[in-house]
Amino acid sequence: MKRIVILGAGESGSGAAVLAKTQGFDTFVSDLSAIKDKYKVLLDKYNIAWEEKQHTEELILNADEIIKSPGIPDTAPLIQKLKAQGTPIISEIEFAGRYTHAKMVCITGSNGKTTTTSLIYHIFKSAGLNVGLAGNIGRSLALQVAEDNYDYYVIELSSFQLDNMYNFRANIAVLMNITPDHLDRYDHNMQNYVNAKFRIIQNQTPEDAFVFWNDDPIIKKELDKHGIQAHLYPFSAIKEQSSIAYVEDHELIIEQPIAFNMEQEELALTGTHNLYNSLAAGISANLAGISKEYIRKALSDFKGVEHRLEKVARVRGIEFINDSKATNVNSCWYALQSMVTKTVLILGGTDKGNDYTEIAELVREKCSGLVFLGVDNSKLHLFFDSFGLPTVDAKSMKDAVEAAYKMAKKGETVLLSPCCASFDLFKNYEDRGTQFKQYVREL
Repeated sequence: MKRIVILGAGESGSGAAVLAKTQGFDTFVSDLSAIKDKYKVLLDKYNIAWEEKQHTEELILNADEIIKSPGIPDTAPLIQKLKAQGTPIISEIEFAGRYTHAKMVCITGSNGKTTTTSLIYHIFKSAGLNVGLAGNIGRSLALQVAEDNYDYYVIELSSFQLDNMYNFRANIAVLMNITPDHLDRYDHNMQNYVNAKFRIIQNQTPEDAFVFWNDDPIIKKELDKHGIQAHLYPFSAIKEQSSIAYVEDHELIIEQPIAFNMEQEELALTGTHNLYNSLAAGISANLAGISKEYIRKALSDFKGVEHRLEKVARVRGIEFINDSKATNVNSCWYALQSMVTKTVLILGGTDKGNDYTEIAELVREKCSGLVFLGVDNSKLHLFFDSFGLPTVDAKSMKDAVEAAYKMAKKGETVLLSPCCASFDLFKNYEDRGTQFKQYVREL
């Protein structure tokens, strides 16, 4: 019997274990950290052997195939040992794709992928399609393949997930943009990160679709390098010769495969970045054959994504906005660009090789103060202190919220848009955003 070992027992790992077990494999799960109770219950329900807080090498190195959590870097000693002995290492998404004939709508990009994924899922669901939401959001794809029977999956894919995907095929691949992110995982080599993102189009055929932002300089430069087989569906903010979707005279227009138009002011999401998200989602729904009526309705009543430019409260005339999902500099750029008042910006965390030059002009133009939230804020001080703005260091979210509240004047905005990963002070970006909302509401 083929032995499959899953490294990491979070959402993706526990789901992969269930699918492996139901497919008849000898299955074992190992996690170097403590496993959450809900995942222990799931693993026990399927009689899957597991261990936590350790990796027992004799139980792992004998695997025929490894399914690796996207959070485990290739540089981890155990991964190096497995690679040295030639053990295949794949992702949960790659594994799940072997056991379903559902159509795959896959979204990646440095920014906007969660909103776009959620929006596409909302349109499909509203139109009555039998659809699952998976990847970086939603339930594990593998678990859904094991327990459900969907016709479509809408999947948000990080570069880490794409790294260990080889034969998986996206019927509709959406690439929102590529800006520097996670360079610490890619040897601080931007091309390595770009190559990871472009893995979303591998295995596509002429029957498939590649939807992408036509104004992204990196995507444009890379297009000819990858031997793309799929039909191209480029979108842009304004009409260009090659774009099939754009905005003209305050109207969202999609030319292919079926002509579609909608007044821009009817879109539920506002801001330039959300215009791109709406265009990409509209094209994807159009490609799936969803009627114009359903696309229009869903684009106009979508509620948005938690921790992404989420309005929290107005306290004594000061607006508080939670953009905790802004874990890179480009994402913060979009957030600042959408601000219409002077803003106190809370930023900082685990630096991933960030270059803050991209937001320098907007910080000078829009910000009235800065709160640095992190264990080590030296890089932030080095870059921003010369701007002449008031700054405060905070080592907890409570302190950051209180400092920003004192700094902000009536009519201004306090924006949490950290530019960084959250792991120095928080479990994840959700924990960071949830704490922000909690302490804002306690003001």
